[in-house]
Amino acid sequence: MTTLFDSVSFAHGTSMKNRFMLAPLTNQQSHVDGRMSDDEFRWLTMRAEGGFGLTMTCASHVDPRGQGFPGQLGCFGDQHLEGLSRLAHGLKEHGTLAIVQLHHAGRRSPVDLIGQSPVAPSIDEGTGAVALTTQEVHDLVESFIAAAERAERAGFDGVEIHGAHDYIVCEFLNSELNVRTDQYGGSVENRARIIFEIASGIRERCRPNFHLALRLSPEMFGMKTREVMEIYSMAVDCGHFDLIDMSLWSVFKEASDPEFAGQRLIDIFASLPRGDVRLAVAGHLYNADDMRACLDAGADIVALGRAAITNHDVPLLVAENPSFTMRELPVSRATLAKEGLGETFITYMSGWKGFVQD
Repeated sequence: MTTLFDSVSFAHGTSMKNRFMLAPLTNQQSHVDGRMSDDEFRWLTMRAEGGFGLTMTCASHVDPRGQGFPGQLGCFGDQHLEGLSRLAHGLKEHGTLAIVQLHHAGRRSPVDLIGQSPVAPSIDEGTGAVALTTQEVHDLVESFIAAAERAERAGFDGVEIHGAHDYIVCEFLNSELNVRTDQYGGSVENRARIIFEIASGIRERCRPNFHLALRLSPEMFGMKTREVMEIYSMAVDCGHFDLIDMSLWSVFKEASDPEFAGQRLIDIFASLPRGDVRLAVAGHLYNADDMRACLDAGADIVALGRAAITNHDVPLLVAENPSFTMRELPVSRATLAKEGLGETFITYMSGWKGFVQD
């Protein structure tokens, strides 16, 4: 019988000591230039110390033009190496897998933040995004690969390609937005080409035991469940990925696509053949019973967001109490500070309705 405290092996790299993963969480705590802050270091290392088998950074932008929010951790230049190295060492001291999520916000990059028009696969009048040329797509691929090399140099165990939530990789997958006529538009294979060019480059230029993950979301932002299933299977078959991280909004929700009416999203993706690739699921996992139910449904790893914000040591607490439930909301600012959130992060969380006590 699979338990939350079983180790997880991968096709590449070392194993996870348990099935708890810190989901990549926006926190706005880094410096203006993308260098890591003491608050970011404390927030993440406390989760590693709290027992998470895999600790993932927030979305870290691979290009200044791809910044998505203020105080975002950067990985686009060697000026970030010192902070990233410190973080990798601080995480791995506690026996967690240390992973950087690689990100480019695409059309969601605010103009007032990046100082120019954002970019996207195709022109987007709503955001003012301009279309990337074919050469610029090649440059974008290179920026992800170079950031992965930088993460490896810093001492991280691996990286995750952010392909969800209407950021640039997801925008390429979106047939409603991506109307390109070159090799990056049209068929599902063409729209997903950028993922596999990035993955191939990382595998060629990073060490063989470097972990590689892919985050996908099956609904919203122009994503069609059937197409995401195809991309999921392509990611399995290519042999480059160790982990597919599915952002399901709510892990047990039923598909909104009429083709899959009455089927839970977790069941759809857990039932797909995945060989040695592991499946992580995220979305409203607030108690140990639901975490175990994810494993019963066929997932390998539970990715925690809000529960990990309110309780830095969820794995240790579940080990002590199999009936664990995250702290009741709203949570006081003082409690969140004790849980390792800096003032900027707490203020950011106060924008989430009902999360922070007035």
